[in-house]
Amino acid sequence: MNITRRGFSAGAVAGLMAFGRPALAQQLPKLTVRTDFLPWGMHAGLHLGVVKGWFKEAGVDVEVSDGRGSGVTMQQVATGDVDIGWVQLGAMAVARGKGVPITSIAGLARRGDLGALVPKDSGMTKVKDLQGKKVAYTAGTSWGTLVDPFFTAGGISKDNVNLVSVDQTALLSIYLSGSVDATLTTYPFAKTTADRQRPSNGILLADVGLNIPSYGLICAQRTLDSRADVLSRFVPVVIRAWEYIYNDDKIDEAVQAMVKQRPNERLDLEIIRGQIVEYKPFMVTEATKGKRFGWQAEEDWKGTIDILEKTKSIPTGSKPADYYTNKFVPG
Repeated sequence: MNITRRGFSAGAVAGLMAFGRPALAQQLPKLTVRTDFLPWGMHAGLHLGVVKGWFKEAGVDVEVSDGRGSGVTMQQVATGDVDIGWVQLGAMAVARGKGVPITSIAGLARRGDLGALVPKDSGMTKVKDLQGKKVAYTAGTSWGTLVDPFFTAGGISKDNVNLVSVDQTALLSIYLSGSVDATLTTYPFAKTTADRQRPSNGILLADVGLNIPSYGLICAQRTLDSRADVLSRFVPVVIRAWEYIYNDDKIDEAVQAMVKQRPNERLDLEIIRGQIVEYKPFMVTEATKGKRFGWQAEEDWKGTIDILEKTKSIPTGSKPADYYTNKFVPG
C-alpha cells in the first residue's frame, strides 16, 4: 500500500487533533467552590455558569459543592480544603478581622440583608414600631452583637422590646405560628417562605444606616497570591451570570440550572425563584450604583468595619483593603 506524504500528513494531523481534544480539556485549571448551605436561590449564578458552559469557555473547570454554613465554609477555604467560598460577607469580615487569612473577591449581594420580619398587616414600618413587641432572635447568629445597635439606631432601647431568644432553626416557625410579633433574621431569604402563611415586610439594619454586606465570594490569601490568573477567569463569569439573571430577566432559566445541577434534591422551585427575586434590591448600595455586580466600595467596607469595631466583633485598627479586592471584577 502506498502512503503519500500528503496522506501521511493529513492522517498525522487528524490523529493529533483526536489526541489533543481530551488533553486540552484535562489541562483546564480546576477551582473547587463551596456554598454556604444546601441549595437556595442565591446559588443560582454559580450553577448557571456551569450549565451554560461559561466557566469552561473562560478556561477554568469549576466544581460547585454544598456547604454546612458560612462559618464551616470559611474554615474550609482558610485551610485549603476548597478554593472558593460563597458566604455571608459580614461573617467573613468578623473572621478576617480576627486574623483568618481570607478575602472577599466579589461582593454580589452588597446591601445588608439582616432585618426584622414583620407582618404586612401589622402597620410596623420602622424600628420604633417594635417597642413593646415580642421579637424572636438567636444570640449565636450574625444578629447576636447587632441587636443593641439596631434598636439604638432606630431610636429605642433594647430594654423596651420583649426579646425572645430561640434556636436558629425555630426563628421562622415561631414567627409563622404567631407566637411572636417579629423575628430578626435574614429578611429576603425568609420572606418568600413566610409569605405563604404570614405575608411579611422587613425593617432592615441598612434602613437605619447599619449596612453590613450580605453574600459574596471569598478565597484564602494564598489562593489570591498564587492563582490570580484562574481567579481572573472565574470571577467575571459569576458576574456575567448574575447580570444575565437580573438584567436579562433570566430568573426561570437560573432556577432550572439549579434543578439540572441538583437533580436529587427536592427543590421548592417557587421558593428558590422567590429568593432570587427578593435579593435583587440587595445587589446594589448607594456607593455601588453604576458599577458592575461584584464591585465593592471602600465606603461600604469602612462602614462595616466601624460597626464591627463598635460592637467589639473585631479588634480596632483594620482598613478596608484588608477585607476585599476588586482586581478580578471587570470594568
